[in-house]
Amino acid sequence: MTEPLEKRACEVAVYMIETGATVRAAARHFGISKSTVHKDLSHRLKQYNYALYVQVRQVLDTNKQERHIRGGMATRRKYKGV
Repeated sequence: MTEPLEKRACEVAVYMIETGATVRAAARHFGISKSTVHKDLSHRLKQYNYALYVQVRQVLDTNKQERHIRGGMATRRKYKGV
């Protein structure tokens, strides 16, 4: 693995741990696609820095459990015109 990929994966992971951001929010923040963020966090980080991977995995799991609520709120805002 090249150094920039490892560094980017660590930076994205630290950002998500500190802010609790979603994959989409992290992708927007770093100017990369959400599939790249997911690949960095799920595959590259696991091989490079397992301790950081375990921490970011907790954030990803929490976000996954809450996403149906966010989707419902977005639909509500859409139809209420807020």
